[in-house]
Amino acid sequence: MITYREADLWDELAFLAYHLHWDLDRLLDLQHRDRVHMIEAVADLNDRAWAQAHGD
Repeated sequence: MITYREADLWDELAFLAYHLHWDLDRLLDLQHRDRVHMIEAVADLNDRAWAQAHGD
């Protein structure tokens, strides 16, 4: 069994909750792989929006 640091889980949950406005139950229902995929997708969207806003 692979263990996962509780602090890392809370960081992921906070990131997604902040950006997606999902409740805790919905976020906890995600499998780890799906949660990581969502984090990467949201981070990519943030990067593109930042670059567009700053003319990069």
